[in-house]
Amino acid sequence: MINSRSNRRDFALQLTSCVPMVAITGASLAPAIIFDAASATASEDASGDGVSHTADAIHQEIVFKAIPKRVYQALTDTKQFDKIVELSGVRKSGLLPPEANKPTQISLQAGGTFALFGGYITGRQLELVPNERIVQAWRAGSWGPGVYSIAKFVLVEEGPATRIVFDHAGFPKDDGKSLAAGWHKHYWGPLAKYLA
Repeated sequence: MINSRSNRRDFALQLTSCVPMVAITGASLAPAIIFDAASATASEDASGDGVSHTADAIHQEIVFKAIPKRVYQALTDTKQFDKIVELSGVRKSGLLPPEANKPTQISLQAGGTFALFGGYITGRQLELVPNERIVQAWRAGSWGPGVYSIAKFVLVEEGPATRIVFDHAGFPKDDGKSLAAGWHKHYWGPLAKYLA
């Protein structure tokens, strides 16, 4: 055992006698990182820095002719959002799979869940600041198990209007274009009609 006088370096040296090298790898993370506890340095293989540079992100800013309170309520109230879903025409379009027939459900509590567009879009409310901000762990039904993205809606008052500063990140690679178009077609367009 290590006595109380041992410092971190001594501990690292003793640890290396048990486990000389630890390789950390992941299926989606590129280079293996080798940690040498004896010298307390990390080195990488020649292929990269250990940080994924393949992620896409969406940033959109949309102005609505309504005050932030009204916009916030439309995005967080089950009955109001269900009307937005109807205005999107997605149920009639055949875009949703047949099993996507659940009613809209939106929790008004941080940590609560939501199910939108017949249950095809689901997730959890991470942060709810009334009339200011909504942050969600958000996923589409076609994504693999356990895959969630982060969708953040910041509501900025601009006189009698509201600008939504929207950021979406962490979604599967190559989904960016279809998601960006989907936000306009299924959220912003119908929301503008609903608020008019």
